[in-house]
Amino acid sequence: MTTAIDLFAGLGGWSTGARAAGVRVLWAANHWPEAVKWHAANHTDTEHVCQDLHQAKWEQVPKHDLLLASPCCQGHSKARGKKAGNPQHDSSRSTAWAVVSALEFHQPEAGVIENVQEFMEWALYPAWLAAVQALGYQVAPHIVDCADLGVPQHRVRLFLVLTRSKAPLMLELHKRQHVPAASFLDFDAGRWSPIEKPGRAQATLDRVRNGRQRFGERFIMPYYGKGSGTTGRDINRPIGTITTLDRWALVDGDRMRMLSADEALAAQSFPADTLRPDNHRLTMHMAGNAVPPLAGQRVIEALLAAA
Repeated sequence: MTTAIDLFAGLGGWSTGARAAGVRVLWAANHWPEAVKWHAANHTDTEHVCQDLHQAKWEQVPKHDLLLASPCCQGHSKARGKKAGNPQHDSSRSTAWAVVSALEFHQPEAGVIENVQEFMEWALYPAWLAAVQALGYQVAPHIVDCADLGVPQHRVRLFLVLTRSKAPLMLELHKRQHVPAASFLDFDAGRWSPIEKPGRAQATLDRVRNGRQRFGERFIMPYYGKGSGTTGRDINRPIGTITTLDRWALVDGDRMRMLSADEALAAQSFPADTLRPDNHRLTMHMAGNAVPPLAGQRVIEALLAAA
């Protein structure tokens, strides 16, 4: 059986996808105790470490065939902006170097790195790429909308496939039929409130009105930000990108509510029996940062098929 380790494991999108692809995840690490707690609850046969991977002792990490990693993307993502000289963003970007350290020590046969596509615009990306290549890996970038892999969510992400091959290995990622948001939305659950109530922002009311004109009585809309504009989205298509904060609102006639944590996890393609915090905010944070398990599974399956 193919074995793997999961760096920056979070709630376990990579690990869950790997398990579904028939890969055994031997070891997983994250710096946030809460994430490690819930990853461990869902992956009881995986060894867990809570640490800053800049200080990782790679000799204590089991030998593996496949390295999976999702370095912190906040320093690259346009969603949060990139202010020059922001120490927090600099620190976030530097997490990618832990991947190089792990590759250097264990030299697995392959690796897959997930991030936002702006990762390749990082000023140090050429140096990072050169370091990976110096270790004997070819690097094949794949920019993928996870909806094309069967995830009920439009989520464009970069998957860097690292292989010890003569040329970069471009995977055959077959485009699946899009799965609608309606597949996971529950209009009989959740905490609804009247749309017309004191204090409701005019911008929200405008979004509702515009959404009704296009989609009728039931639709999804961004509750804040520019998002998909002010007209919302049809529930018969995938939802927009799940973020770490409450972003999407459901409208049903004269009532509305925010997306629930369980719906956010389903939009990310986590199994229904995934264990998670009772705290809504914590779950949303973990869900928004995760690799969609189904996307991870499809990428790993394509990699194993090509190997």
